Amino acid sequence: MTQGRDTEQVVELVYQPPTTADITAALRARTRGTPSGRRLRVFTVVCVVLSVLLAGVSVFLGGGDVPFPVVAMGVILPFTLWAVPLLQARQLRRLAESQGEFRAEVDDTEVRVTTENSNVTIGWRLLKRYAETEELFVLLSADKHAVGITVLPKRGARQPADVDRLRAILDRHLERV
Repeated sequence: MTQGRDTEQVVELVYQPPTTADITAALRARTRGTPSGRRLRVFTVVCVVLSVLLAGVSVFLGGGDVPFPVVAMGVILPFTLWAVPLLQARQLRRLAESQGEFRAEVDDTEVRVTTENSNVTIGWRLLKRYAETEELFVLLSADKHAVGITVLPKRGARQPADVDRLRAILDRHLERV
């Protein structure tokens, strides 16, 4: 796969399909790294604060009964924000598992991810930023909502120095969020 590429400049990761935890972490990193995701988080916090205030006013003025919509806004919305990435990750994991072993190669020209059933090459122009978690690098597409994500688990690195080399390549080409 490294034909025509300087193999000393290529960072290679080999890993089993991303787990539900990997995909959940990647989706949450995307939420933190996009304007729409940050707006959703702020909206949720505002709704929780409003529901607590409305419940307090309701109890103070009404003698103890809190209207159901107030409770729903304060409980269901934060639960949904927490649960949706997990539910999405379970669905995406099934697709990832059908791909078999993953092999990713990253260098200064592109990111290439190959599996038993697919081969995807992503030029740096299609990516804008990346997020790093304890276990992953999450590459986010250049569109405003980061619809496309590429998950690179650090466990796929052959040696710890490869993680640092990969981070250096990503820092040269992408904005860290």
